[in-house]
Amino acid sequence: MNADVTNDTRILVRVALYSLLVNACLVAIKLTLSFSTGSLSLAADAVHSFIDIIGSGALILGLIISQRKSSSFPYGMYKVENFVAVIIALLLFGTAYEIVYHALFSASEIHEFSGWVLVLVAALILVPFLFGRYEIRMGTQFNSPSLIADGKNFTADVLASTVVFFGLLGQYMQFPVDRIAAIIVAILIVKAGWGILVNGMRVLLDASIDIQTLDTIRSTILQDPAVVGVRKIMGRNSGRYVFVEAEISLRATGLERAHQISQRVEREIKRAVPNVDHTILHYEPPDTTKVRYLVALSDHGGSISDHFGEAPYFAIVDIDVVPRQVKRTEVVANPHLKVEKGKGITVANFLVTFKPDIVVTREDLTGKGPGYVFADAGIETKRTDADYLGSFIQRSLEKL
Repeated sequence: MNADVTNDTRILVRVALYSLLVNACLVAIKLTLSFSTGSLSLAADAVHSFIDIIGSGALILGLIISQRKSSSFPYGMYKVENFVAVIIALLLFGTAYEIVYHALFSASEIHEFSGWVLVLVAALILVPFLFGRYEIRMGTQFNSPSLIADGKNFTADVLASTVVFFGLLGQYMQFPVDRIAAIIVAILIVKAGWGILVNGMRVLLDASIDIQTLDTIRSTILQDPAVVGVRKIMGRNSGRYVFVEAEISLRATGLERAHQISQRVEREIKRAVPNVDHTILHYEPPDTTKVRYLVALSDHGGSISDHFGEAPYFAIVDIDVVPRQVKRTEVVANPHLKVEKGKGITVANFLVTFKPDIVVTREDLTGKGPGYVFADAGIETKRTDADYLGSFIQRSLEKL
């Protein structure tokens, strides 16, 4: 197993252990206070925290199991984390039901209590707030859905504890609002649980990853000079990892070269989206019904330049092969004319971003830096003796 993955898991398990200890302390304090005050809402909040202890235990187990490798699970057991998140959501629903049931049907005894209880309950609000933010931050950093779910659960505790505080305040001031406060706590718990359940089930049902991540992966693939286009791209989450599958058009000569390019693209994808675990690239040759030429020009009028790096302009010419028709002609300025060292290579790297099929110049680029750049991108270089762009285009059309 990858050392970085193992280290990440240790960190996540340690945070989950902190969660269990925090919940255990909250249960002890809330139960003690509920006995002394007779508050139904405080007792319900203690039950909520007790359920959270079970959830924290399941979280630790899920984090450990999710890293196990098996021939029966070739794609890993990462979804165990999402399954744990669903369990936490169901536990929240069960907690909410118990709270509402006791609020509606149980008899409660109102005890007198001193103001220090209110101060202590108010102080308890800070505990889930601070720890919840810490846990969500760690879960986001390591892309752990179960840790994020547990952090959101603590956020629900903040709201619930706030409602409990006001319920106790009303009880202290002789206003019978404790049952109402308990029901409000239950509603907040259900709301938090529903969000966790939806996110967990989306992953378990192999829903697509978010559009923003897909766009990042698509743009990363297209940045490779040898990639002509992305025909299809799909992705799904599995635990805190992402699996990607894409169909791409490559300009490559031979399977070995295509394989090298695909490996390069995979590395760039993992650099752009660090939580990508597995990438499958299906590569196909580019569309042969269209050809894009890039022609070095010495002026904006269409004279073909004798030099590549010194050419002030380049013409982009798109030709449809079947009808032998020019679909587009555009002239772009060379932005690197003032570069003193490595001008040819710099200009070549600029031109590959236009995804040409053939680069045309009167200068022979064989064995030169720009020639190697274009060869690496699968772009053909061609010499011409034509003096003007129009003449070159006419000859190209006649050869089709």
